[in-house]
Amino acid sequence: MKKRIKITGKRAVAVAALVFIGFCTYLEVSAARATSYAPVAITEDFETTMMRMKAAKDEVMARQMALLRERYDLSNRPARAVTMSRGKAVQQGVRVKLADGVTWEELGAMTPEEIRNKGLFPKGFLPLPHPNHNEGGMLFPQFVIDEINKQEGRDLTRFDLDFDLPDHFLPEFPAAIYLTTRPDLGDVSQGKVVTINNYYKLFNGILNPKQLEGLRLLVTPFPQQQFNQTEDRRSEKPSRGVTCFDCHSNGHTAAPTHLVGDIRPQKFRHRLDTPPLRGVNIQRLFGSQRALKTIEDFTEFEQRAAYFDGDPVIATKKGVNILERASQVHFMAEFQALLDFPPAEKLDLFGRLDESKASKAELQGEKVFFEKGRCAECHTPPYYTDNLMHNLKAERFYKPQMINGRYAASDGPIKNFPLRGIKDSPPYLHDGRLLTLEDTVEFFNLIFGTKLTGQEKKDLVEFMRAL
Repeated sequence: MKKRIKITGKRAVAVAALVFIGFCTYLEVSAARATSYAPVAITEDFETTMMRMKAAKDEVMARQMALLRERYDLSNRPARAVTMSRGKAVQQGVRVKLADGVTWEELGAMTPEEIRNKGLFPKGFLPLPHPNHNEGGMLFPQFVIDEINKQEGRDLTRFDLDFDLPDHFLPEFPAAIYLTTRPDLGDVSQGKVVTINNYYKLFNGILNPKQLEGLRLLVTPFPQQQFNQTEDRRSEKPSRGVTCFDCHSNGHTAAPTHLVGDIRPQKFRHRLDTPPLRGVNIQRLFGSQRALKTIEDFTEFEQRAAYFDGDPVIATKKGVNILERASQVHFMAEFQALLDFPPAEKLDLFGRLDESKASKAELQGEKVFFEKGRCAECHTPPYYTDNLMHNLKAERFYKPQMINGRYAASDGPIKNFPLRGIKDSPPYLHDGRLLTLEDTVEFFNLIFGTKLTGQEKKDLVEFMRAL
């Protein structure tokens, strides 16, 4: 038998002190260790959290707006006679700023290594952080907040943040709605934002009962990470939550932002530019970087994971909406599959320009697109996508760096979205870092090393506006 050692007196006190110190050290190390989970039990009361974050808001937004002004020309300069489907002006011109003393032509002649070593990669081409990357979460433009509040009395205002990109760089609101089943009706939105209050009146007699039920679910509020009933929400009052169509307004997009749910730790997570739902019927991958294989998978994933930053523990706490796959998910997916691209009168059945309708610049741009620009290697007609993921490896051009809480190291594979109707859905790339089509042309000219001339770039923009 082992002999027991009895510790008494000063020795006992010393041993107890060491055990206590060791336990405290363990707690400190555990607290500092990276974790995939958000805290479940909140120790700070809601009023204290709200006051603290409200007090920090001005500084957070000033930092983000300073970054945007450093990167971009944010002025309102609409293109002449070029509008989105319902008439909103399309912004023109390259808005990304270059380093002093460097032209786009000089930059395009350099190798990725030269650009990287000299630190000349335009800052507007670097990953764009969330307005508060350390915090993240769904964040809506003010015009979305105002309309939803007006129709439903549901307030999507966050007390800690405002949306950052100016309205003139965002899609039109309300967006037009085109249906694959009823092209004869044209835009069926009637100039309204579809919500739980008006969906039935707008679509009864146009949709079948399953599709109508799917649309009802798409405009029904459900709890979400920042908008819910708990003490760790980011709305001042307890919230009924958000709807699918708060982000994908009218089955298109209002360009709200978020952070992707499938990357950890927080500094590596990518800002998300909400993509349109138009044309999902011809797509085979869903999510800008998730490569989900069906629209049903995407719909279920959004409710179970994306709504709660990919954390099922928090989802359970805040009120996850478990959709029934065989009926509810199916109905929602069936409606989404009806959302069509806007009409493109200058395109033929094969998605190419009709020479009798297109301008000289558009025809020249089409030639650049399919030849020197190498755009068609990924964006193949008629819908201008190859339904694949592509890794652009833009990190060849810059050194890893921290940008307002976002560690810019790499982007990874990105879904190749269709270019049909592309002028209706700014900003561009998966995180919205490219404000105009001109910015997008300059970005890919540099990434691909195609060395397009100034005129070729202009013609290419004209072609894409016709898609």
